[in-house]
Amino acid sequence: MATGSVFRRRRRKVCSFCHSKDGSIDYRKLNVLHHYIDTRARIKNRRRTGVCAKHQRVLSKAIKRAREMALLPYK
Repeated sequence: MATGSVFRRRRRKVCSFCHSKDGSIDYRKLNVLHHYIDTRARIKNRRRTGVCAKHQRVLSKAIKRAREMALLPYK
């Protein structure tokens, strides 16, 4: 064992949509959707964002709708 190594547990990420009062996901809320796409306009995964499975499905559909309406870029 290496001396001085510290094992830390990460805090579990909580779904921001389950936690907030207004947890609605809409394709017109671009300021919310921008947090869930990276610089190459790809949808971030659940591990990175901490969104639950239910809201991840809704979120990905909203991002795809916004792309179709030309509100968000494809690439």
